[in-house]
Amino acid sequence: MSASNFSDPSLLRGLTQRRFGRRDALRLSGLAALGGALAACGVQGQGTQAPASAEPDAVAKFWNGKVKNGSMKFAGWPLYMDPKQPELKKFTQQTGITVKYDEVIQEMGPWFAKVQPQLSAGQSIGYDLMVITNSFQFTQFRDSGFLAPLDHAKLPNYAKNAGAAYKKEAFDPGNAYSVPWASGMTGIAYDINKTGREITKLADLWDPKFKGKVGMFSDIQELGNFGLLSLNLDPATSTAADWQKAADHLRKQKDAGIVRNYYDQGYIDALGNGEVWLTQAWSGDIFQKNISDGTDFRFVIPEEGGTIWTDNMTIPVTAENPVDALMLMDFFYEVETAATLAEYINYVCPVPAAQPAIRAHAGKATGEDKDALLDVADSKLVFPTKAEYDKLHYYVAFEATSEQQKFQKTFEPIVLG
Repeated sequence: MSASNFSDPSLLRGLTQRRFGRRDALRLSGLAALGGALAACGVQGQGTQAPASAEPDAVAKFWNGKVKNGSMKFAGWPLYMDPKQPELKKFTQQTGITVKYDEVIQEMGPWFAKVQPQLSAGQSIGYDLMVITNSFQFTQFRDSGFLAPLDHAKLPNYAKNAGAAYKKEAFDPGNAYSVPWASGMTGIAYDINKTGREITKLADLWDPKFKGKVGMFSDIQELGNFGLLSLNLDPATSTAADWQKAADHLRKQKDAGIVRNYYDQGYIDALGNGEVWLTQAWSGDIFQKNISDGTDFRFVIPEEGGTIWTDNMTIPVTAENPVDALMLMDFFYEVETAATLAEYINYVCPVPAAQPAIRAHAGKATGEDKDALLDVADSKLVFPTKAEYDKLHYYVAFEATSEQQKFQKTFEPIVLG
């Protein structure tokens, strides 16, 4: 079993957007194998089993007697915030709370494996807030009792400003344990100069007209998602029988010679040099490619649907400063804060009102700065429309390691053989 082809989508997607170079992508892809292996081996917590949705008494029990301490530590991903940390400085000015921010999370599998022993022992992991992806490890964190239930009465900015799509997430019903930091979409990118027509459907990826010019992801989860969606099957509620149907459909696409290759981050180069004309793609990469190289590649959420992934702020159950962390969570849902963060990272912003705020910033800027801000504000890759959100689906939800392994064994032969 090759874990490298079940690499963590949170690592590979959007590496261009996180401003990693191609060499870093290749280096870090090795970590993906480690993450997949840890997950496949069933690294599980030994904490108290937690329900998928926190009960009100659990919220009251956790937060009772906890107070603001004036400092906290925040575990994040590389280049997921301006290195000058303007938002954190503003937070400290407003609240008096100092924040130590460390870019210590590279991939979900290794991160879970690193902190699981301390959390199982009821010990602090040294961080009060961490950003984790809606992956299999999110389920492990939650079901092991490692995440603090959130007190939504203390999250007024989230309640007021979060987009509707971020209040009904399948992987965390009611946002009981998390609120989004940022998200991204998986859809289809294409060069209209090559395709000669607009691409609107997943069925276009199976069109014999594009034989040998279609790119698909080597990431098993992303590949499987599109196989399911192409048959109008919802990944989040799919069954093992559905997975086999989707795998059969993907096998037909491969056997017909339609697929040029199964790509990791290199798909963006393949699109750029004409090796492929249309391909599975991550939204942030296409935005950044067009901005940096002056290309005019299109990105579309197909009619049958695409997928949405979300990186989420969570509080470890052993956090030493949970009140401070909860305050910082809510601070990032202030409109101005969300706007400046989106201006730097260019991921899908969970606060719709940040869009006019960025336009207002552009109105006060000049030259290239003005153009760059308008590019962000006007991009559907940063601010999708409601119609686009309505077509987005969450990943397959694995409730057990055995399900993850079954999914991998179903789709892996398409990429490897």
